[in-house]
Amino acid sequence: MIYYFDHEKLDAYQAALEFTAWTTDIIERLPTKVAARDQLDRATTSAVNNICEGNGKFALRDRRRYLDIALGSELECAGCLDVLFVRKKITAEELDSGKRMLQRAVSTLIGLIRSVDRRIGEDGPVYFVGGNDDDIAL
Repeated sequence: MIYYFDHEKLDAYQAALEFTAWTTDIIERLPTKVAARDQLDRATTSAVNNICEGNGKFALRDRRRYLDIALGSELECAGCLDVLFVRKKITAEELDSGKRMLQRAVSTLIGLIRSVDRRIGEDGPVYFVGGNDDDIAL
């Protein structure tokens, strides 16, 4: 497979994209008046797009913020599946299949967030201002 952008190499991105593809048939068969239909569509799109945008950020805190939003969107998808199930719009098998995919998407994204957190937590470089014994570390 050819990757054009760095985010395409991320397992978190691939898992989110796979879940998005899986939801397509479900979304298309639901009546437009079902609120969870639109919410699921927006949440899957948000997860994928925020992973892309976050991975492109150079500032680690910005990257972390976008990945947090993606995580929230993936968890929102789990809620949408629950609502669709209790309203008898999807089967137990579809619920289980979707939750398994989401579990992978969420766990890989949490791993990515933790790796960013470790980098944020590292001590940065020390810069000295001055030029003699009275140097000040910034």
